[in-house]
Amino acid sequence: MNSPDKALLAPWPYPRWIAHRGAGKLAPENTLAAFRLGAAHGFRMFECDVKLSADGEPFLLHDADLSRTTSGHGVAGERRWDELSKLDAGGWHSPPYAGEPLLRLEALARWLQANRLMVNLEIKPSPGQDALTGAAVAREAARWWSGQAVQPLLSSFSVEALRAAQNAAPDLPRALLLEELKPGWLDTALDLACVAVVGHHPHLNADNIAQAHSAGFKVLTYTVNDVERADALWAAGLDGLITDSVDKLGPDRP
Repeated sequence: MNSPDKALLAPWPYPRWIAHRGAGKLAPENTLAAFRLGAAHGFRMFECDVKLSADGEPFLLHDADLSRTTSGHGVAGERRWDELSKLDAGGWHSPPYAGEPLLRLEALARWLQANRLMVNLEIKPSPGQDALTGAAVAREAARWWSGQAVQPLLSSFSVEALRAAQNAAPDLPRALLLEELKPGWLDTALDLACVAVVGHHPHLNADNIAQAHSAGFKVLTYTVNDVERADALWAAGLDGLITDSVDKLGPDRP
C-alpha cells in the first residue's frame, strides 16, 4: 500500500452527524422540503443522490426508475429536465408534500450556501452512465461551490464514476462508498486519492476503522438509525454517521 497523500491528512471540515437524503424518512427524500426539515432538526450536513437527466442536468434522485418516489415512470436518465421538472416528487410520501418537485443540484447548492450548510453528494449514475455522471457532477459542483470555504464531499460506489470525478475536478474531496470491505478496499481508495471511505455499518469495527485511519482516511458510515449502534461506532473511532433518524439521533440529541 502506498503512503497517504498529504491532502488526505488535511483538517476535516465536516460535522459528525449527516442526515440521509435530507431528513431520512420524515419527508420525501432528496427534495428541498427534506433538507429544510433536516436543518430544523439541527443537522448541518446532508447526504443526497445525484444523477443526470437526458439533457445533462444534475438533479437529485436515488433510484434509476422514477416510479417509487415520483409521479413519473420509466428510467429517469432517459427524460429531459423540462419533463422531470413537472413531476410530483412528494405526493408518494404523504399528502402535505404533494406537488414537491424534483430538485436540481444547482438549486440545492444555492440553498445550502445561503444557510451555511454542507453536503455529501453521492454520484448515482443511471445504468451505463458512470463516467459521464461522475464527470458532470464533479464539474458542476466545482462551479457552483467555487470560492466556498467548504466544498461538497463527492462519493460513489462506482469506481468509474469517482475516477471521472477525479479527472474533472481533482480538487474536490472524494469518498469511496463500500457495501462490503472486500480485499484491496484501502488500495482502491488510495488510488482514487479519496479523503474518506464510507462503509456499511455492519462491517465496521474498531480494527478496520483504525486501519483506515492509519492509511490517512476518515471513516463514515451509512445508514445508522439505532442509538446503541451509533454509540458503539463513535466509541470505535468513527468520524461521520449518516442517519434516517433525524428526530432521534443527531446534534440536538444527547
